[in-house]
Amino acid sequence: QVQLVESGGGLVQAGGSLRVSCAASGRTLSSSAMGWFRQAPGKEREFVVAISWSGGSTRYADSVKGRFTISRDNAKNTGYLQMNSLKPEDTAVYYCAASNPPGPYVKSYEYKYWGQGTQVTVSS
Repeated sequence: QVQLVESGGGLVQAGGSLRVSCAASGRTLSSSAMGWFRQAPGKEREFVVAISWSGGSTRYADSVKGRFTISRDNAKNTGYLQMNSLKPEDTAVYYCAASNPPGPYVKSYEYKYWGQGTQVTVSS
């Protein structure tokens, strides 16, 4: 059984930084495409960033390009989303997702496995 568990969300002031983690069990992230999505209150879930199974290719939403970075620690079987220069409009529940190679995938339906989400709140 594959499980993805996010952690590291919280409250941060605008301009600050936060790193959220996605710990995987039942599946090796090093052989998986991985992505992060977010959903703000009253809005649809939207794509944030994705990485290919090899780590050699990434895709970023225009709204986070230059501020957010996706990475993976294969030894820990954990993915990360580093968020810098945070803005109030980044406030949302952040979800990690994983799927079969190759990736990177930008559509939510392309992902088989999802975490439960972690809340990120950016105050102005």
